[in-house]
Amino acid sequence: MSKIPSVTYVMSPGPHGLGLAFHRMPHALSVAVGIWVQAGGRYESSELAGISHFLEHLLFKGTRRRSCEALKQHVEGIGGSLNGFTAEEFTCYMAKVPRQYARRAIDVLADMVCSPTLKPGDVEREREVILEEIRMYEDAPGQLVHDLFNQLLWPNHPLGTLLSGTIDSVRRIQRKDLVRYWRRMYQPRNMLVACAGADDFSVFTRQITRAFRAGKTERSAVRLSAAPRARSKPQVRVWKKDTEQTHLCLGTYAVPRTHPDRFALEILHVILGANMSSRLFREVREKRGLVYEIGTQIKRFRDTGAFVIYAGCDTGKLTATVQTICRELRRIRRDPIPSSELKRAKDYYAGQLIMGLEDSMDHMLWMGEQAITVGGIAEPRRLLKQLRRVSTSHIQKVARSLFTNAKTHLAVVGPVSETLSGQLSSVCRIE
Repeated sequence: MSKIPSVTYVMSPGPHGLGLAFHRMPHALSVAVGIWVQAGGRYESSELAGISHFLEHLLFKGTRRRSCEALKQHVEGIGGSLNGFTAEEFTCYMAKVPRQYARRAIDVLADMVCSPTLKPGDVEREREVILEEIRMYEDAPGQLVHDLFNQLLWPNHPLGTLLSGTIDSVRRIQRKDLVRYWRRMYQPRNMLVACAGADDFSVFTRQITRAFRAGKTERSAVRLSAAPRARSKPQVRVWKKDTEQTHLCLGTYAVPRTHPDRFALEILHVILGANMSSRLFREVREKRGLVYEIGTQIKRFRDTGAFVIYAGCDTGKLTATVQTICRELRRIRRDPIPSSELKRAKDYYAGQLIMGLEDSMDHMLWMGEQAITVGGIAEPRRLLKQLRRVSTSHIQKVARSLFTNAKTHLAVVGPVSETLSGQLSSVCRIE
C-alpha cells in the first residue's frame, strides 16, 4: 500500500464559537478557502424544503459592500474560482485563488455569508432559476432514479427529499423565511472556516476574527432531523418515462459516517464498483455487455448511510442486469475475497487518497467536511493504517449484513411498465 507523509492540521476556536481549520501545503501555488455552515436538507421542515439551497443561491447575488458582479469579478478577475454547494448536513461556499490573493478569498467569502442583501427582486428571480433546476432534474433520468431511490430508503423525510426542494415548497418560500433561516443558521458557532494551500495561516486568524467580530447573538444549537428507522421490507419502484435507456439504482442501508465498519465498507465499494477493475464493471459490462455505465456509491451521514449500485442499460436487458448484479452480491457474501484482489483494492484507495490531497481545493473539501460533521480531521496516515487492518472476513461480515433480501431496494426509470415491479421484486434475491 502507498505511503503518505505526515500531514499537520491546525484546528482552533474562532470568534463567537466559529471553527477554524488550516493546512499548509508549502509546494502549492494556490490557496483554497471554504466557509462551511451546518445548514442543509436535514435541518429543513417539509413546508420549506429546499430553503438551504435557495439561500445558497442568493448569497452569490450581492452583499452590502459588493454587487453580484463585483463578487465574481473580485475572484475570477485574478484567475480564481468561486462556487458553493448544498448537501444534506452542510452548505459550503468556496474559493480557490493564487497564493498571493488568499486574503481576498477570505474577505469575499466572509462578506457573502455575513452580509448578504437578500433583495426581494433577487429572491423572485432566483426562485424561477431553481424551479427550472428542479424541472431539469426531472428530465434527467440518471438523476431522477437516484432521487427515487432516496425516497424508497427514507420516505417522508429530508433524506428522501430533493435538496433543491419541490415545485410547491420553492414557490412557498418567502423572503422573510429566507431572512429568518439565515439569521438562525448562519451563526458563527454554526460555521467553520477551512483553508488549505501555500501560506502561513496564522496570519489569517486575525483577518477572520475581524470578519466575524460582529457575530450575531448566540442561540441554542440547531439540530438536524434524525434518520428514521430502516424499512424492514424490500421496496421496488418503477417510474415509466420515455427515455433511450433504462436507469436503475439498487442498494441498501449502510453504516453512519463514523461507524467502525466504515473502512471495510470503503474496500467493499472499491471491489464491487469504484473503477474499471471492479467486479460489477467486469461482469456486467465487459463480460456480458449489458450496460455502458455501472458503479457503486456510498452515502455517508451522521446517523445512517446507504450503499448504492447504479447502472444504465437497454430496456430489454433490465431483468438480466438486475439478476447479474444480485448474483455478484451473493458471491461476495458467500466466497472469501482473494488476497491479491484485496491488496489491489487497498492500494487503489490509498492511491486515490494521496492524489486527492495534492490539490489545495480537494484537500480543503476533504478536511472541511470532516471538521464540520465530526469535529475533527483524520490524519491520512492513520486512515491508511486502519485500512491495512481490514481483513477478508471483516469485508464478508459487512457484505452479509448489508446485502439481504429484506434490505434490498430498487428504483427504475425508463420506458417500462410499472407492472414490472412484481417481476423485479422476484429477481432481487440475494440470500
